[in-house]
Amino acid sequence: MISPADNDNSDDPMVFIIIGKGYETKGGEGVELHIMLKAPDDDSAVREALNALTEEGFLEADLDQIGVLQEEPPEEPHASAYQGALEGEVAIIRFD
Repeated sequence: MISPADNDNSDDPMVFIIIGKGYETKGGEGVELHIMLKAPDDDSAVREALNALTEEGFLEADLDQIGVLQEEPPEEPHASAYQGALEGEVAIIRFD
């Protein structure tokens, strides 16, 4: 379902999933995150993800993996996050 990010400069933006950890307080416990968004390339996806995390109040983030989704995930919360990403949203799934 996830393939490595490729930057083939296609015209269609790809739906990326970024897996990492976000920190809401300095030195605090991190929150496991999955971020889904549509972007033209992996650099843009990372930039947009970090901006969205900042808007949500995260001070820092460790982004561990990035990939491109080839099909809609079958289960929630990823299925609705995927739909949001297709509509231009940056979907942040928290695993508290």
